[in-house]
Amino acid sequence: MGVDLRQVVAAVLTLTMFVMLGNMIKRDHFDSLQLPGGSEDSNFETAKFDATHVRKNIGLWKGDVDDLKPCWVKPSADDVEQTEGFVTFALTNGPEYHISQIADAVIVARSLGATLVIPDIRGSQPGDRRNFEDIYDVDVFMKSMEGVVRVIKDLPARISTRNIAAVKVPNRVTEDYIAEHVEPIYRTKGSVRLATYFPSINMRKAGKKGDTDSVACLAMFGSLDLQPEMHEVVDSIVERLRTLSRNSDGQFIAVDLRLEMLDKKGCQNSDNDGEKSCYNAQEIAVFLRQIGFDKDTTVYVTESRWDSSLDSLKDLFPKTYTKEAIMPADKKKKFLDSEFEKVIDFYISAESDVFVPAISGLFYANVVGKRIGSGKTRILVPASSASASNFLSPYVSNKNHFAYSCYC
Repeated sequence: MGVDLRQVVAAVLTLTMFVMLGNMIKRDHFDSLQLPGGSEDSNFETAKFDATHVRKNIGLWKGDVDDLKPCWVKPSADDVEQTEGFVTFALTNGPEYHISQIADAVIVARSLGATLVIPDIRGSQPGDRRNFEDIYDVDVFMKSMEGVVRVIKDLPARISTRNIAAVKVPNRVTEDYIAEHVEPIYRTKGSVRLATYFPSINMRKAGKKGDTDSVACLAMFGSLDLQPEMHEVVDSIVERLRTLSRNSDGQFIAVDLRLEMLDKKGCQNSDNDGEKSCYNAQEIAVFLRQIGFDKDTTVYVTESRWDSSLDSLKDLFPKTYTKEAIMPADKKKKFLDSEFEKVIDFYISAESDVFVPAISGLFYANVVGKRIGSGKTRILVPASSASASNFLSPYVSNKNHFAYSCYC
C-alpha cells in the first residue's frame, strides 16, 4: 500500500509546530504586568471598585494615525528564468501561519522559476482537509500573482506526487538558502513540496529591501482575501459588535485570549527576568480598567464559547462576548467548533478598534502586520508603565515590524 507523501509532510509539520510552540511563546514575551496596588487580587478589587482610575480622552481608542500605502514594487516574471517544474505546499495551523507560508512558497517558486500550485488547507486534526477556496478567494490570489509567478489550481495528472521531493524551509526564507538547500533538489527531482518551519517568530523589519522583500510584501499583504461567505460572517460579527458599542461610538476591543494556550507550558511561568508571555482573563481585565477603559466598553475575546475563567473579565466589562454569543444563528453549525474559528478570530482582531494580545506569538505578530497596513495601530500590550501611550506594541512604537518595509 502506497504512502501519500503529502500526508507524511503534513504530519511532520504539524508535530514540529507543536514541539516548537512552547519555545516560540517564551522567546516572544511581553513585559511584566506590574500595575499599582499590590497583589493580583488587590489589583482586581481596586480596578473593580475605584472609578478614579477611569481616565477619558487619553488616546485609548486612537493614537497617531499613519496614512500608509503599499510601497512595494511588483516584480516582473521576465526577471526570472522560467523552468518546467512545480512547487506544491499546504497551509497549516491557522491564518497567522498561512500568511507566512504563502510568502515563503511564492518566494521559492519565483526564485526557481517554477509554477506554484494552489495549496490545500490542513487542519489540526488528522484527515481535516479543505480546499483553498473554502477560506480564501482563489481568483484574488491568482490575479495578485500575475506577472510575478505562474500559478495553477491543480497539479497536472502527468506529475506523480511520489516523485515530488519534500523540502523544509525556514520562515522568511532567503535567496541564499534557496540556492543552497532547495534548488539542487529541484533540479534533480523536477518539483518540490514545501513545508515551512518556524525556528523563531521573526516579523522584524528587514534591514535592506530587495526583490525578495517586495515579493514577500505582495504575498503577505496583497494576495489573501476571504472568500465571500467567510467575509460575510466576519462582517456580520463586526457589525454586531459595533451595534453593541453605541455608547463608545461603535468602537470595540478584541482580546486574543485562547484558554487552551494558557494551559501550555510556555504560558505557565515567567522567565528568570520576570517577563511574561501570556495573561489570563483577570490580568487583562485589570490592565484594561487601570489604563482607562470604562465598564461600558465592548470586548470581544477569541474564545469560541463561554468559560467560567472569563467571568473576571465580564465582571469589569459586562459587554464581553465570544463568537457563540454574537455569531448569526444560521452560521453557527458550520463555523463554530471548526477550523474556521481561528480565521474568524484573526480577521476580527485585525478589524477591531483596539487589539490586545493576551498571548504573544505569531497570531499577535501577523495581526499587527495586517493592522499596520490598514492604519489600525492601536495595539496595546500589558507592560510595566502606567501611561497608556507606553502600552503601545513595540512593533508600532518602534516601527520595526516587517509591514513597515511594505507600507510607507
